[in-house]
Amino acid sequence: MSEKVAFIGLGVMGYPMAGHLAAKGHDVTVFNRTGARAEAWVAAHGGRSAGTPKMAASGASIVFACVGADNDLREVALGPDGIYAGMDKGAVFVDHTTASADVARVMHTEAKQRELGFIDAPVSGGQAGAENGVLTVMCGGDSDDFAKVEAAIQSYAKMCQLMGPAGSGQLTKMVNQICIAGVVQGLAEGINLAVSAGLDGAQVVEVISKGAAQSWQMENRYKTMLADEYEHGFAVQWMRKDLAICMQEAKNLGISLPMAALVDQFYAEVEALGGSRWDTSALLARLTAVRPKK
Repeated sequence: MSEKVAFIGLGVMGYPMAGHLAAKGHDVTVFNRTGARAEAWVAAHGGRSAGTPKMAASGASIVFACVGADNDLREVALGPDGIYAGMDKGAVFVDHTTASADVARVMHTEAKQRELGFIDAPVSGGQAGAENGVLTVMCGGDSDDFAKVEAAIQSYAKMCQLMGPAGSGQLTKMVNQICIAGVVQGLAEGINLAVSAGLDGAQVVEVISKGAAQSWQMENRYKTMLADEYEHGFAVQWMRKDLAICMQEAKNLGISLPMAALVDQFYAEVEALGGSRWDTSALLARLTAVRPKK
């Protein structure tokens, strides 16, 4: 069933996600802080652009957003020109931003006070997953609100699951990022050992990827890592933002994340090499920078 929807934030993730909604027949209005980006989207996909989040949200049954962080979310959602100011009662706000669980709970409370719905719905799968419509979407919120939006989210998802009350989607995304950090560091160390020992790195990965060491990171990043190519994918600076959220949540819970904290330090070293915008697989770069020359 096609619906009138809005999409706020047309970055590398939001742009293709909004495109999939349009391709599925939804009537899409978009907003982006850089207006030219919104106009380019309309030229490519149809629909229309709006001058403010409030204007984009007006009349929409579902409003989607994918912005940078907590403060960006507050900026586009709250205030006289924000998303909530334009939404009709009964409409649902679906936030795909990777943000804190705390801000998700605040957004949920604010929505309920306005007789609106809210679902925190961070995604995993990266730019390629967004472009190919195969993202994993981790949701938090009320089951009746989730039922209203699940079909639309499926426009760009291979997996969409309600994990619990508001904030649960963000908590699940934290678990996701912690696991990725450990896997990427292990892959970087393994490749570095293979190459330093004189083995054929590609051949090593071809063999071990058929066993228990296999991972998405191994299958999709080992070739570019061996070639020292990092100008693609999910940026180091964004992973550091996500790990900071994880560590703050761990502090709130009174638990420790020693591996995540260590890998975050390694990413800081990658940034010092000029790699803030490099792909997260650039953990190998900090190792090759100190690899003994033969």
